[in-house]
Amino acid sequence: MIDSAASLFDTGLERYKAGEGPDTLIPVFQEICDRSPKIAAAWSCLAWLYLLDNQAERAYKVAQKGVKLDPTAPQGRVNLVLAMLETRQTGVRKHIDIIKQMMSMEREIKDELTESIEDGLRRKPDWESLKKVKNYLI
Repeated sequence: MIDSAASLFDTGLERYKAGEGPDTLIPVFQEICDRSPKIAAAWSCLAWLYLLDNQAERAYKVAQKGVKLDPTAPQGRVNLVLAMLETRQTGVRKHIDIIKQMMSMEREIKDELTESIEDGLRRKPDWESLKKVKNYLI
């Protein structure tokens, strides 16, 4: 069962990288999360897709799960911050500070997050919350 979820995850990621949108990918990542609920990266991807699809409330709940499963995943925290901004939650600064700390310890993290933010702005150019996060972090 886990192998098929991993395979589905890889396929879903490739489809996303090829330009496929959240409308067709949300069900894929929802299935992965249902099959293997302990894969933090899958929750992170699902949260990102919900954010791209303007489903901030769902993104917030899913991003919380992802961060709870893996508090050291920078993209998971970025997704949580975005969902918090979109749903007008408090406590954003704490997560931004944690992400900045991660970025200062590993150059790769900054590069990956920069790439992710740019991807998000290409897919959703008017994404104000993402522009804020970019200003906080980069």
